[in-house]
Amino acid sequence: MNLILTSIFIRKFISILFKHDIIYSGDTMNIKKIMLKHEKEYKKYAAFNKDAVRFKDYDKTDIRPEYFRDIDKIIHSMNYSRYINKTQVFTKSNNDHVSTRMIHVQLVSKVARTIGRALSLNEDLIEAGALGHDLGHTPFGHFGESVLNEISLKHNEGYFMHNVQSVRNMMYVENHGKGHNLTMQVLDIFLCHNGELVQNEYRPVRKTKEEFLTQYEDCYKNKDASKNLIPMTLEGCVVRISDIIAYLGRDIEDAIRLNVFDINDLPKSIKDILGSSNKDIVNTIIIDIIENSINKNYISMSPKIYKAIKDLKDFNYKNIYSKSMHEDTQKYLKDGFYQIFNHFLEQIKNKNTKSIIYKDFLKDMSKSYLENTSDERKVIDFVAGMTDEYFLKQYKKLAK
Repeated sequence: MNLILTSIFIRKFISILFKHDIIYSGDTMNIKKIMLKHEKEYKKYAAFNKDAVRFKDYDKTDIRPEYFRDIDKIIHSMNYSRYINKTQVFTKSNNDHVSTRMIHVQLVSKVARTIGRALSLNEDLIEAGALGHDLGHTPFGHFGESVLNEISLKHNEGYFMHNVQSVRNMMYVENHGKGHNLTMQVLDIFLCHNGELVQNEYRPVRKTKEEFLTQYEDCYKNKDASKNLIPMTLEGCVVRISDIIAYLGRDIEDAIRLNVFDINDLPKSIKDILGSSNKDIVNTIIIDIIENSINKNYISMSPKIYKAIKDLKDFNYKNIYSKSMHEDTQKYLKDGFYQIFNHFLEQIKNKNTKSIIYKDFLKDMSKSYLENTSDERKVIDFVAGMTDEYFLKQYKKLAK
């Protein structure tokens, strides 16, 4: 059956190609035009592929549109493959249905593409931004991020923020330290996706390469720099609010599965507006955003929904996030971060090429990365990229 369907699809695709006079002799520009024809349906405020900006030269004969190409780069990256074993909110839950970081980014992508399609925006840019926005997340979620931030500051490496690390990974760490040369528009979504801040309006601000890089560098120096960032595209604004939409309701479902709290504890004032299930919450917010943003050059929501989202976030922080990790677990993991960091930093200083950090990370890195990256930053990059399981494995080795 699958072979029959595949054959039908191939014949249909070939017929479309021949209908457009496409020949298989390297007529890539015409194929690319076909892949871009849906841009005719975009609103004038959307991000068009012709405006995509990269920081390095690249092969322009590729048939894939710019942001479509970035999606492929992201899903084939090493950090993307590690999403599947990274904490979203709950760690070591022993429940296969509780969200991992992999599930979260896919949910963000789906929510964001729904809004983007309704508003006639660039879904490829939205998908790339959504799938890659958490590529810099540490093992054990925001708790791990806070500990690595402490370590980074103590070693004069600046503030550590997962959104900034997402950009760093794809510019300077992935692909053996050479980066994947993503478009600035996608990297900007990573940098500006701060899902902790809710706004009733999201208005994009255009940027040059120099302005983007300045914002990126400022995040290492200024604790609050990340909070003030604004996406340069409407698509980036959509991903930013979709990050919040995706985790609010899903985190409630996960908390119920783990008996952290009962749905009856959710305030009636919130349930009356947003609903009491993930499905209702997501649907209500999406529809409100679409209705309040259609044919506009900014993303907006009604005052009623805006207040309900803020109230739900406050409720989740008090009743879910503050209880997601036991105090003893926090102490254990914090000690693990410090021991692992200090151990591998010592291994680099001693040039121990038999160490795991050489075998699993440094041995294949480019000369540019090795020469231009401090030893402390190398260890931060290594630890930030670990999965929960890999982290615990290294910690247990040190504890023996």
